Amino acid sequence: MSKAPRRLRFGLTVVALELAVVVLGPLWLPDPNAIVDPRGAGLLPPLSRVLVVSLQDDTSLAGSEIARTPDGLLLRRGSSWEKVPENLVVSVKPRWYLLGSDALGRDVAARLVKAGQISLSVGVLSLALAVTLGTLVGMAAGLGPRFLDRVLMAFVDAALALPLLFVLLAASAFLRPSLGTVVLMLGFFSWMGVARLVRGQALLCREQPWFLAAKGLGLKPLRLAFVHVFPHVLTPLTTDATLRLGDLILLEAALSFLGFGVPPPIPSWGSMAAEGFEVWRLAFWLPVFPGFAVALSVLAFATIADGLGELARGERLEGSPA
Repeated sequence: MSKAPRRLRFGLTVVALELAVVVLGPLWLPDPNAIVDPRGAGLLPPLSRVLVVSLQDDTSLAGSEIARTPDGLLLRRGSSWEKVPENLVVSVKPRWYLLGSDALGRDVAARLVKAGQISLSVGVLSLALAVTLGTLVGMAAGLGPRFLDRVLMAFVDAALALPLLFVLLAASAFLRPSLGTVVLMLGFFSWMGVARLVRGQALLCREQPWFLAAKGLGLKPLRLAFVHVFPHVLTPLTTDATLRLGDLILLEAALSFLGFGVPPPIPSWGSMAAEGFEVWRLAFWLPVFPGFAVALSVLAFATIADGLGELARGERLEGSPA
């Protein structure tokens, strides 16, 4: 067996690190939706430290310094000092913002991790839907009667001629925004390329002697398709699906950036970039971090797909006769 290409190892390492962060990050990061005193903790740069004063009415104040005086506590919020009645104070705790805070004082690192869970989940679920639909249609077109192949491929060609992003925007205008709606839209409008790939592989298998022999034995079409043909489709399908996963993450980010994706208050990388873009002159890092996360994910899945293709080509060369 060929050694895993460097690009494949790099992509898998990046994806593994991303998964580790989005799975383990919530264990030590604060609540991503917790609003902490926008005046004292809003738009803080990365690696900022503030003092959070929790009050009896479940509200909180944030400032850079605190001082005790005979009249009570003084909290420095911005450039001014503000008096805080000591009898209302429940606790005073320091808090670090590793990646800064947004305009509402929410922790950007916590929101970035939560958004990663959402964006990656949407990508994986919509990919599963697209691959399932594409595989079924491709198998039917490649192994079914010729007229069925012509009808299905005519529909696929017509659907592929439409600009995908504009179709998604038009569909989202008529549908109630939700996480499930985004998954269904991305899955239902992304299966056509999978169908063409599976059909092409099925047509190749259809001319092979082993296929003709299996068909001559009277095997049922479903068994013929998914027991004998599907293993030959699996390798190129895996490569295509890996590359498509990065495209779906990018599409979800684009929809959320334009306000047609995952609805608030659920964070996603696209919506975080849109929120940060509104105040980028004051806090340029707010759109940078989610944009970098999207770019890194797309690059990682693209290098995995490239590495899988290189690995498959190497195995074919090793298996070919001299």
